[in-house]
Amino acid sequence: MIRLFAIAGGLFFTVAALWSFVTGAYVAATEGLGEETAEYAFHEHPKDLHLASDGVFGKWDVNQLQRGYQVYKEVCSACHSMKFVAFRNLADLGYNEDEIKAEAANWQVPGIDPNTGEATTRPGLPTDYFPSPYPNNVAAAAANNNAIPPDLSLITKARHNGSAYLYSLLTGYQAQPAALLERFPDSKTPDGLHYNPYFPNLNLAMAAPLNPEQVAYADGTAATVDQMSQDVSAFLTWTAEPTLIERKQTGLPVLGFLLFATILAFFAKKQVWAAVKPAKRKD
Repeated sequence: MIRLFAIAGGLFFTVAALWSFVTGAYVAATEGLGEETAEYAFHEHPKDLHLASDGVFGKWDVNQLQRGYQVYKEVCSACHSMKFVAFRNLADLGYNEDEIKAEAANWQVPGIDPNTGEATTRPGLPTDYFPSPYPNNVAAAAANNNAIPPDLSLITKARHNGSAYLYSLLTGYQAQPAALLERFPDSKTPDGLHYNPYFPNLNLAMAAPLNPEQVAYADGTAATVDQMSQDVSAFLTWTAEPTLIERKQTGLPVLGFLLFATILAFFAKKQVWAAVKPAKRKD
């Protein structure tokens, strides 16, 4: 009886796996074969972005991360929060203790009036997290054409190919192509929205946030839109995974140890079983 139940269970899971495979293959084969939409026809995949942190042997470009932080501070922070990053984390970018204290003090964070107990604001401390520019989501939506700006702490992990996606989005603002309006006359970008082929539905509430020379880099780097987009994308790659490089550096020795242990186990097995001869077959 137990054997029958086991066979029935195996058949059930086999049929379920085959059904999932067949339906998945059908969807993949027929995707996009129906009525074509403007989003499907004109949405573009992210551009190539090569950061110093890419690859197995990648490392943070600290100068670029500092430039990216400057772009966030002077441009992006007007609308976007970064609630999972503390000021003290800036030590990873090469800032010393005094510089971090000064940076934190330049920000106003939520606080409590010790005399009245009412909510107020105060200069930030190294232990505080980057504050939101809005008191709540209602205020954020009201200030941004009914769209709530997303928190940027983990944005490059929350989007597919996030670093390249962010870079492409920031550099991708343009006028709607004439070909789009010819094929899809009803797809004109609504008032208050902005065309960007790297955004999934092609139109987003955020206007192009970057303009040439919008920030003045301390290291003299030319602040082109492309350069600022790369820098802030690198910075937000760090905020999303600040231990990325340490993880890679740890992973290589671990893989080396596992390879060595596997070889050692193989030779140990050969040594242990060397004196055991295989039994002769009886025909």
